[in-house]
Amino acid sequence: MDYCDALKYIHSLMRFGSRLGLERIGELLEKMGNPQNKLKFVHVAGTDGKGSTCNMIASILTEAGYKTGLYTSPYVVDFSERMQIDGASISGEELAGLVERYKPLVDEMEGRGLSVTEFELITALAFAWFAERGCDIVVLEVGLGGRFDATNVIDTPLVSVVTSISMDHTDVLGDTIEKIAFEKCGIIKEGGVTVTNSNQDADALAVIMQQAALKNNRLHVANVRAFNVLRHGFFGIEAEFDGMRLHIPLCGLHQVENAANALEAVRVLKEKGFEITGEHIVKGLEKVRLYARVEVLCREPLVILDGGHNKKEVGALARVLDEYAEGRNVFAVVGMLADKDYHSALEMLAPLCSGIIAVSPNNPRALPAPELARAAGEFCGNVREADSLDDALREIYEMAGVKGLIVICGSLYLAGEIRGKAIKFFTDIQKKT
Repeated sequence: MDYCDALKYIHSLMRFGSRLGLERIGELLEKMGNPQNKLKFVHVAGTDGKGSTCNMIASILTEAGYKTGLYTSPYVVDFSERMQIDGASISGEELAGLVERYKPLVDEMEGRGLSVTEFELITALAFAWFAERGCDIVVLEVGLGGRFDATNVIDTPLVSVVTSISMDHTDVLGDTIEKIAFEKCGIIKEGGVTVTNSNQDADALAVIMQQAALKNNRLHVANVRAFNVLRHGFFGIEAEFDGMRLHIPLCGLHQVENAANALEAVRVLKEKGFEITGEHIVKGLEKVRLYARVEVLCREPLVILDGGHNKKEVGALARVLDEYAEGRNVFAVVGMLADKDYHSALEMLAPLCSGIIAVSPNNPRALPAPELARAAGEFCGNVREADSLDDALREIYEMAGVKGLIVICGSLYLAGEIRGKAIKFFTDIQKKT
């Protein structure tokens, strides 16, 4: 079995959908020898900021010399991004070997009507890889919710982190902030330590406090205001915190909230015996890199890629563009999924744009480009649609030129599909100018 065969098998399990519950992964891991029980975890749930928070924590731990596993989802460019050790993704050969070894267990369970889902298998494979490679600690991002998410099969983690909670996946997690927060707080386990931050939604914070108390957890509420932001822009944030001068190479002041979560989690780990210095924190944060989170792909013209898809994430992008555009006209390539609240997202984003090219991501849930163009036309007077991503890049550059600000946004699926094309397209333009 090679890497392509392994991915084909993993993705074949998509037919079972995303089904919450721990019975299937519990049995699979039991058959695999419970590799998760050999590991220590930082478990991270929330609606927004999970990926940034996880990457910050992992980068600091790696800088401190700990062999650090990182499990995140979804990926942007390549599947292997989902599981990393010290910043290096799993190799195709290693992934293929894992799938080949454990596929018979999954097939046997399916034969008994206990069908393992794609996310459950990926999670189990990640646990096995991290354990086999001898990770000192694993930073584990929840997939969906928390209480019945496959990652929640682990015992009490060293620290549970609950990032910003907002309305998303309401059909699965509930139609109020309180219900969603309750599901996210499922990662809070008996006798542990929980971290959240002072910018947390008040109703969500009340639920977090209640659940932490019920599970006999110490609750740490990181003070976001303790960060003295000196400057911020598309190329990152400079801030002072706890006597340290920090450079966070991520765009948007919402990243300060994520940094607060990460550094409070690190504080807890230090209390538990991890040797982490201020220098480790400074250097670890400096090295954080994230695809498609207000990512700068090119400086001239200035091209931004963002995969935010819910109302809060698109709102954060809109605020960044409004604040940092500095007189530049904004031109956007937008592609969204039909099952997202695209109308609210466009209402925030489209009025900032001098021109929009609507595209349809390569996904069965994609909103067709003509429909997206009609919706965007309510808020922007210059909207076109493109038949292909190559056409979209060419047309948006014709609109924006070197002086304009180009943003590509609306979906992680679009981000993954277009990122490589965009880098090549704008690199070629730079070579010609």
